[in-house]
Amino acid sequence: MRQMFTIPALLLALPVLAQDTYKVDPVHSEVGFKVRYLVGKTAGSFGKFSGTVVFDDKKIDRSSVQFEIDAASISTNNEGRDKHLRTPDFFDVAKFPTLSFKSVSVKEVAKGKLAVTGDFTLRGVTKRITVPVTSLGATLNPRSQKVMAAWNGAFTIQRKDFGMAYGLTDAANVVVGNDVDIELNIIAEKQ
Repeated sequence: MRQMFTIPALLLALPVLAQDTYKVDPVHSEVGFKVRYLVGKTAGSFGKFSGTVVFDDKKIDRSSVQFEIDAASISTNNEGRDKHLRTPDFFDVAKFPTLSFKSVSVKEVAKGKLAVTGDFTLRGVTKRITVPVTSLGATLNPRSQKVMAAWNGAFTIQRKDFGMAYGLTDAANVVVGNDVDIELNIIAEKQ
């Protein structure tokens, strides 16, 4: 799957040290998605999220990820559509205010390429998924004097697997597609 987000070369300058804990920086990170709507694709994002990455560059399998997204923070740059996405037709944010991911394993599949497997919960339904992740390295933030590390990844879910079937009629008459492409650009600060 293609990578949508790019990271400045500055982030590649400093190696990540063994068994470090990082807190996701929501100001410099992005959680985005795309889904088919009629004949095109609609993009959106979530503005509020948090997470922790424990990364061990010496023993990758000791690494872990926990991530939580505020479902009500969804934005597609269309107020009416965003309001509809918060209803029971889609995210049902009153009943299910968060989306979450908690890893159960992290494996290095190639230099700088990881397979992060974990439990993804959406609308109260939990599915085990594997997210392909690229480790982009780390650097010292000149402003805060703290180490920042970066990762990005992309994966696809089927929304009907999570009880979100609005707009799915049949293959010939799809209003809203079943496949949701999710893309992550995560920059986190060492704790």
